[in-house]
Amino acid sequence: MKTLVVAFTLLLCLRGASAQDAAPPAYLDPSKPTEQRIADLIGRMTLEEKAQQLNHLNVGIPRLKVAAWGGWNQTLHGVWSKRPTTLFPAAIAMGATWNPALVRTITGAMSDEARALYNIGADGPRSKHGLVFRSPVINISRDPRWGRIQEVFSEDPFLTGRMGVAYVEGLQGDDPHYLKVAATVKHFAVNNVETNRQRLSAEVDERNLMEYWLPHWKAAIMEGHAQSVMASYNAINGAPDAINKHLLTDILRGQWGFDGFVTDDLGGVNLLVAGHHYFEDPVEAAAEAIKAGCDSDDAQYETNIPLAVQRGILQTSDVDRALARVLRVGFRLGAFDPPAMNPYSKITADVIRSPEHLQLSLQTALESMTLLSNRNSFLPLNKKELKSVAVIGPAGDTDYETGNYYGTPARKVGPLQGLKEALGPGVKVEYEQGAGFIEPANPSAIARAVELARRSDVAILFLGTNLKVEAEGKDRRDLNLPGAQEQLLEAVNAANPKTVLVLMNAGPLAVTWANDHLPAILDAWYPGEAGGTAIAQTLLGDYDPGGHLPYTVYAGLDGVPPQNEYDVSKGFTYLYFKGVPLYPFGHGLSYTQFKYSNLKLSQSSTNAEGKVTVSFDLQNTGSRVGSEVAQMYVHQLKSNVIQPIKSLRGFQRIELQPGETKHVDLALPADRLAYYDVVSKKFVVDPGIFEVMVGSSSVDIRLRTRLEIH
Repeated sequence: MKTLVVAFTLLLCLRGASAQDAAPPAYLDPSKPTEQRIADLIGRMTLEEKAQQLNHLNVGIPRLKVAAWGGWNQTLHGVWSKRPTTLFPAAIAMGATWNPALVRTITGAMSDEARALYNIGADGPRSKHGLVFRSPVINISRDPRWGRIQEVFSEDPFLTGRMGVAYVEGLQGDDPHYLKVAATVKHFAVNNVETNRQRLSAEVDERNLMEYWLPHWKAAIMEGHAQSVMASYNAINGAPDAINKHLLTDILRGQWGFDGFVTDDLGGVNLLVAGHHYFEDPVEAAAEAIKAGCDSDDAQYETNIPLAVQRGILQTSDVDRALARVLRVGFRLGAFDPPAMNPYSKITADVIRSPEHLQLSLQTALESMTLLSNRNSFLPLNKKELKSVAVIGPAGDTDYETGNYYGTPARKVGPLQGLKEALGPGVKVEYEQGAGFIEPANPSAIARAVELARRSDVAILFLGTNLKVEAEGKDRRDLNLPGAQEQLLEAVNAANPKTVLVLMNAGPLAVTWANDHLPAILDAWYPGEAGGTAIAQTLLGDYDPGGHLPYTVYAGLDGVPPQNEYDVSKGFTYLYFKGVPLYPFGHGLSYTQFKYSNLKLSQSSTNAEGKVTVSFDLQNTGSRVGSEVAQMYVHQLKSNVIQPIKSLRGFQRIELQPGETKHVDLALPADRLAYYDVVSKKFVVDPGIFEVMVGSSSVDIRLRTRLEIH
């Protein structure tokens, strides 16, 4: 009997062992807590496998059934792919819409296309599509010469923060358990100059850093919950960002609670040796970057992390910490779960360039159209009175610029095509380039353009910039129209005073002569694949322009500090510029008129922890449907520290029918009145009187009141 009991017990143990062997490992078991799964997976990996997973182009671990999920890609304004995807207007054009809800819809559409490409195993620019996207760019356009203004939203931290949060939320989705894709906010931080960008040090004081250079990052992390952050090439006060522990660990993780992973800009750790000359040894550079909080790199990590551990200058626990941060995002993306559990795995290729997405691209272009000047209501053009239209300029056909970091569009509707389609066969629409973007004047080409303008009812000039003028790695030296475009402009206007200028640019252009002489100027930015359609609808009055400038357009560089001056209070942006701009921050005209009235505060005073609602009425007093961007600014009347001239603290884009009035409420928490105190190392609100201003731009203030903080 005893023998039978022992045999039966042994059989049960064997069956239990067999059942246990059949169960999936914890890291592949979705029922287990995520942190347990991460620890289980890391415990099964060799040091070399760990290092390979910290290469942003990791190839997966077949023996552990770990797929290559994290290969990075771009979707700044369209998914970068080997097959056509929807091309949206550039980020600065999105900024000109002043419409965070629209931006969230755009990025939701882009992430749908991104997930669909991943689901079908489509080819990305380097490998199969992954789920980590290096967007958005939330640097700010402090300097008007900066070459990457096309990639950002604004010169203002508050507007950039609202747009950045919306962008991240749309990209990552709203499922409570899974991310659609992972957003990478970049380039962290104080990245604002292209010249010598891989080795320069931005010298910035603590107050400027906390008040101007970081608030939008805080919003993207704490409100938007961005899953990844890219450390920029530059140094801050001598410390390269890829090893800046104060930035990557103390602020990002300690103060803001970031729990995703940090990657460097491509090759950033290698530049610690080759660019900044901060280290002589690439193995030491990799070790110090890991310890500072930079979790992911390229082949430098894959090669040098094992060597650093072998030398004893890096602990395995340091590697495991970085790897856990990277893998945590992978688990949130569902990369280790059965696809059937993830709702985003069901997104099909039908969403790619769907009719809804193409219409959204057009809507974005329309909402970005910014009317800069319009003497005597010259625009919109009257279609019934037009028999001939001259389209002139390097951006007048399909050669207009669409920017960078996007996929291949299946089409580009240029201004020429857009106007022809809008005006129909009864109107002769002809084109002459007249000049290139950057080339010297060609007298015969200008002569042909002048002759076309002379014999046409109206001339429309399409001038601006392209990637040869302003781009990654290329700052501008001035704010003028490049090449022979100014000469072309003046010659065409002399031939036909009914000349409209349409700017297609990223950074601000000091078109002072055009502002003084032409009847109308429209800024169309880099408008995406439907740009020509949007421009035509706006010029012809089928759509009312409602875009507003997301930056200051200076009349020139007089009064603008040099690029290497990072103290914004020296005269940069509407916050501190004391000159007269050509067009102020927030400026944008309409074909209709808006009346502001009945400004009220929910309470006339509050304490430093309080919240006030600023309310007013906005009426469309014209005869057209139109959109207005109502903007709220504040300024402390007396302060012991230098304060901005005024600071944007609220805004809302509002569409109104003719004669319609809407009541508008804008929240004003007292913490939006704070400044950074370098002694206490905190944001503080000083008691005193604050002026609250509401209007159509930073200069066009319609209503004022005062708020007391006690």
